[in-house]
Amino acid sequence: MLGCCKSAAATSDDMKYLVVGLGNVGEEYEGTRHNSGFMVVDALAKDAGAQWQLERHAYRCEVRCKGRTLVVIKPTTYMNLSGKAVKYWMQAEKVALENVLVVVDDIALPVGTLRMKKQGSGGGHNGLGDIEAVLGTNAYCRLRVGVGNNFNRGRQIDYVLGQFAPDEMAVLQPKIERAVEMVKSFATQGADRTMNMFNE
Repeated sequence: MLGCCKSAAATSDDMKYLVVGLGNVGEEYEGTRHNSGFMVVDALAKDAGAQWQLERHAYRCEVRCKGRTLVVIKPTTYMNLSGKAVKYWMQAEKVALENVLVVVDDIALPVGTLRMKKQGSGGGHNGLGDIEAVLGTNAYCRLRVGVGNNFNRGRQIDYVLGQFAPDEMAVLQPKIERAVEMVKSFATQGADRTMNMFNE
């Protein structure tokens, strides 16, 4: 077990957070670099003993952590339409923008490097770009999971939709657990303190 979180029903007094893992649904995308966001939230749910339920626009579960309720989703809209799921669940759960955390793969960072930012451009990432377009702002927190950029010119799509190599997974696996700790810290201690403690 990684720490404080567990699966439980929320109460009306809970402070709510929306944690969004970005990826593509379907067996053919499991374990791919572009699904790094799914990997992190899957680890978070597994640690808490939470069960995913297929709901509108997303697989969803709830995790409780030190009096906070984390509504965790994996959009089923595919990467390029991630904004639809984020907006729907923000409204459905009445989650403020500052309590939204998007977990996303990033080719600009070496494999396994973890970096939280409170806002920023999509950097060419289709999922982040769609979220910004739908929400009308890029001022939401994101946890970037480095997947490296070891691809030839024009081969970016093949790279991000490809599987991690065994040596990459050896680096990535412990970092996924660290990313789970960062998600919990975001909810319990805030983005600024989390960035100071964990950013690499």
